[in-house]
This record gives sequence, C-alpha cells and structure tokens, in this order.
Amino acid sequence: MTIKLSNKARAIKSSPTLVVFSKAKKMIAEGIDVINFGVGEPDFNTPEYIKKAAIKAINENFTKYTVSPGIPELRQAIVKKFKDDNNLDYSINNIMVNPGAKSTIATVLMAICDPKDEVIIPTPYWVSYPAQVDLADGTPVILETDETENFKVTPEKLEEKILELSNPKVLILTTPSNPSGMVYTKSELKGIADVCVKYNILVISDEIYEKLVYGDTKHYSIAQVSEDIKNLTIIVNGVSKAYAMTGWRLGYAAASEDIIQKSVKIQSHTASCVNSIAQKAAIAALTINDGSIDNMVKEFENRCKFLVDELNKINNVTCVKPDGAFYALPNISWYIENNKKGITNSVELCTFLLEKYHIAVVPGSAFGVENYLRFSYANSMENLQKGLKRFVKGLDELMMS
Repeated sequence: MTIKLSNKARAIKSSPTLVVFSKAKKMIAEGIDVINFGVGEPDFNTPEYIKKAAIKAINENFTKYTVSPGIPELRQAIVKKFKDDNNLDYSINNIMVNPGAKSTIATVLMAICDPKDEVIIPTPYWVSYPAQVDLADGTPVILETDETENFKVTPEKLEEKILELSNPKVLILTTPSNPSGMVYTKSELKGIADVCVKYNILVISDEIYEKLVYGDTKHYSIAQVSEDIKNLTIIVNGVSKAYAMTGWRLGYAAASEDIIQKSVKIQSHTASCVNSIAQKAAIAALTINDGSIDNMVKEFENRCKFLVDELNKINNVTCVKPDGAFYALPNISWYIENNKKGITNSVELCTFLLEKYHIAVVPGSAFGVENYLRFSYANSMENLQKGLKRFVKGLDELMMS
C-alpha cells in the first residue's frame, strides 16, 4: 500500500546545516578526524549556576506542566531583561516562552500569516526561514543583498521590493546575522523602521545572537527606534546561543498582546508548554552573571579575528569581518568558476572538502548566497588552525589537473 503524504511535507527540504552536521558526525563515529565548521552552537558547557538551578528544580519536583506562555517568574525576568538591555517596556502579557527560538518563529508566523501573505526575507538568511513561512501558508519573498552592502538590506531596496508585491505582510530581520555575522546600526534600523511603518509591515526581529557582539559594536533592536515600529515588531530571542544552552530548547518572543495571545493559543495545541526545568534554568541565566558569558564572548572574538584574517590571506578568497554571532562567510566564487575538478556550486565544493579533506562547512546556497561558504568558529583555536590548513590544501587541489 502506498501512503500519500501531504504536499506540504513533501515540499519541505531537510536543513542543510543539519545534513552537514549529521554526515560529519557519522564520519567521526567511524573514526575519521573531521574538523566541523558546520555546527551552529557554542562549544562551551552551560555555566554551572544554570545547571544548579535546573538540578534544584528537579529536586523540588518542579516537573509538571506549566502554563502555556511560560511561568510568570520567567516572563517577568524576560521583561526585566528587555528593560535593562534594550530600554524596552513590556508586561508579562507581551511575552511568551517557547521550546527554542526556532519554534518561536514558526508559532508567530502561524499567528500572523494567511495564505498568500508575503514575507520578505533578505539574503543571506537563516536556512529555516523560507521553510517556516511555507509551513505557515505564507509566501517567502527573497530580497537579495551582497557583500558590498555588508549583507544588509537598505531602506531603498526594501521599499522597492514592497512596491513590487501584491500582499506584503512581514519582514524577517536578523541582527546579529546567521550566517554573515553582520550587525545593524541604530541608524540603519531607523531607515528600515520608517519604511515598515509607512507600509504597515510587521517585523520579526531575530535577536538570538544579541549578546555575541565584538569590539565597539553595540546591539540594537529595531523596536527601540520608535513606539510605532515597536507595535509592529515581534522580537525573537532565547538562551541557546548566549548561555550555551542549545539543547535546553528555550526561546521567547515579545510583541503586542494580541499577537502573543494568538501565538499562545497555537502553542497550547502544539507544544503545550516549555520544559518546566528549562524554564527554571532560564531564570538563572537571565538574572545571574558569574562572568562566564563574558569570557565566552572574548574567546569568540579572538577566534573571529584569527579566522577572518587567515581566510583573507588565501588567494582569491575574500571575507567581510563579522560584527557578531560566531560565523564567517567567505566568498569562494573564484574557485567555483575556475576549478579543474568539475565543481559547479557550493554544495559540490562542501562535499569535496568533507569527503577528501575531512572539514565540514556549510554551502552558501543554504542561505540564499551561492558563491559562499559558512564557517562556524564555535570550535577550538587548535581545530581552527588545523581546519584552515586542510581548507587551503583543498582549494589548492581544485586547481590541479
């Protein structure tokens, strides 16, 4: 008997980042020494004070269902975080907690999208955005940027794209960016905000890498620009990246009460609520600072400088220096266009590098930018050094007959 799956299920592709990670893990399990530049999580352990809060919750038997939007004390901690870090005023009725920021975005999209609503996604984008829009019955619309613009959407390009569309509804904005590491300035956000307010465009502002910014760079949320844009903005954040808590699966959103209420209704029929123990751990993450996060950020900054400097030393490779997150996005178009191995795209190049030189990098096509590779520097300095040597050897071989 043949079972017919839904058109929606058949149309969704696997996450390219997880495909690379899975293949690399399989090779590692086989005893192959693979340097993994593909993973999107800190290589640090969750800080001890957060783990102790979770153990305390278990010992106190805090192991039952919670209310769907999250326990009040966690939502109050998130309210305080927005006030302290972003000078934004919310109440707990403006906050919902979800099983990861990815789930937050998917739930919010279901709450705000009707069929044929157009969702503008600037390149390079996080791999799941288009798929999540499809799952919510919206229409993903790709807005191209390039490295001459530091991979940032401009107000002019945004307005031009909006005017081309029949039913523009949402802009997805990411700062700091995965995969480029670019961070929008306050003035850049103001220009984008003015366009969104003019055309009544909602903004999903993905700020999951907020704490991971380097040098003199400051993180700003677009919701800080004005009350008008704040009313149109859904901020998405979480504890995964900044607190090395990826496996704990806890994200959150801040938005107008109406959007939050509708999103909570959807969550009540899907995930029900977030893991109760993770919620207690997240309170500790947001309210205690033992310096471990600052140390992690300093180490990421050192690795960033090393990786980008070394990439830019390679012949015919260029890499814009990231301002945040833990990714670099080198341009390898020359090697795709001029290699002697018949490689024609970034996926084929990544496959070659993984199978022959045992380094796992993610193809730029996964992020809507074909001639690039994403390197994660959530890895030891030793592995960065070793992996870069393999990368250079791999590129050299591409030019051999």
